[in-house]
Amino acid sequence: MAEEYEEYKEYEDYDARVPILMYHAVAAEPNDATRVLSVTPEAFAEQMAAIADRGSTPIDTAELAAAWRSGRPLPKRPVLITFDDGYEGVHRHALPALAKHGFPATLFVTTGWLRGPYDTGGALDTMLDWDQVRELAAGGVEIGGHSHTHPQLDQLGEQRLRFELIHCKEIVADQLGSVPASFAYPYGYSDRRVRRAVRETGYAQALAVGNGLARRAQGPYALRRVTVRRSTGPDEFARLVEGRAIARTFARDRALTKGYAVLRRTRQVRGRVSGAGA
Repeated sequence: MAEEYEEYKEYEDYDARVPILMYHAVAAEPNDATRVLSVTPEAFAEQMAAIADRGSTPIDTAELAAAWRSGRPLPKRPVLITFDDGYEGVHRHALPALAKHGFPATLFVTTGWLRGPYDTGGALDTMLDWDQVRELAAGGVEIGGHSHTHPQLDQLGEQRLRFELIHCKEIVADQLGSVPASFAYPYGYSDRRVRRAVRETGYAQALAVGNGLARRAQGPYALRRVTVRRSTGPDEFARLVEGRAIARTFARDRALTKGYAVLRRTRQVRGRVSGAGA
């Protein structure tokens, strides 16, 4: 993976650790498919107030990566607020809370799930439309890519992989008038081949999951995030923002991930071969 963080090497600081919060839906009554990875509007507002009270400084994904590339110092107590997929509650509930505190954020959109001309019908819940995405962008939310149909990218053949990345980027650029600089891997899954394709598509940085703090040493295409979900209480949220006891907080998640990784590896080659012409 050395070539993937070559740009960072000159300025590596292995002590720099930044919490990148990963949200999905913000909804009072989510459906069963999104419930676990949702937060209530009230909880989200309280979490933003907690960030403000702590004196943390939210930045967006492009700003973090640019600072680490250039060697510029990060602001005091940096934290990133990110959303995956593009659920309607990000506009309805999250945007007002972000605006109240003047917080930037990053939204990674699955373009084939958003309501409008590119909708493939695969969305898990009520999604944003493109007017709402434009309003989020105007409100200080960086819009990044999250693929077109939200597949496990490392299971795809080369042609389908490139389609998912390029089509997503082209749609966002067409709808917003600016090319997205940041990407987030669906489900957090990537490998060297996927990361290379993301870089070659023109994305300047990409986020995984990993449930750990982001560091320069991870490289610009494998930055880790921590998951915020419906069960995340105030004490746990404070630990996430402060970067405390992360390994203990996500110990069960990591054990499950390791077990699933074995199963996924057995499927990977077969999936690429069967999807090579897709």
